[in-house]
Amino acid sequence: MRAYVESDEIPRIRRAASNMRDETLILFLSRSGCRISEALALCVEDIDFDQCTVTIKHLKRRLKLSCPGCGAGLGATHAFCPKCGVKIEKSQAEEQERRRQRVLPLDDETLDMLRQYIQRGGPVMKNGKQMIFGINRHRAWQVVTDCAKRAGLPKVVNPETGRTHNVSPHRLRDAFAVMAIKLNDTGDGLRMLQEHLGHQSFNTTARYRKVAGEEHRDWYRQLWKKERKVD
Repeated sequence: MRAYVESDEIPRIRRAASNMRDETLILFLSRSGCRISEALALCVEDIDFDQCTVTIKHLKRRLKLSCPGCGAGLGATHAFCPKCGVKIEKSQAEEQERRRQRVLPLDDETLDMLRQYIQRGGPVMKNGKQMIFGINRHRAWQVVTDCAKRAGLPKVVNPETGRTHNVSPHRLRDAFAVMAIKLNDTGDGLRMLQEHLGHQSFNTTARYRKVAGEEHRDWYRQLWKKERKVD
């Protein structure tokens, strides 16, 4: 059982797609390393074919709690306001949005497929925007999982929990990250990958180095197998 999808297995998943939308989704996820939520939020206007880039917009929502008396910020466990000292019976909740975006390069093959897909009328109009894929998260997971099954790919194991999972959109993101680390695992390479993937914490990116390190262990085991044969 493996911890990730190999990059050379992605074409097999793509070939198992039954339509251009699904193949484009698989190609985009595997070549961009984006989160599935980011891919599904893409509009036609986010693709810059002249600059060969895609703008990824990431929206985070969080609740801000405040004292109803003085408006001071509160933590979830505060029983008394740290500013005015009144007992908190019910705090005011305000939903705040924080938007971030990053601009990622795209390779020629992915751009060509996106161009063809758009020209053939693939995008779906929603709320006045031309959404690239126009499907929900559940359907996107079905697409990737079903294509991987038809391609004959085995399930993957989570190296931290030991549980096995079907190949999912996030496993395509993992495949991108592991391939990048195999190519360049220097400090600069890891920082570039962190920025590309949109990780807030460097430790999140560094986990992929551990996954990629499985090849080192396999190589080491093979050495001693050969040694025993020689004996």
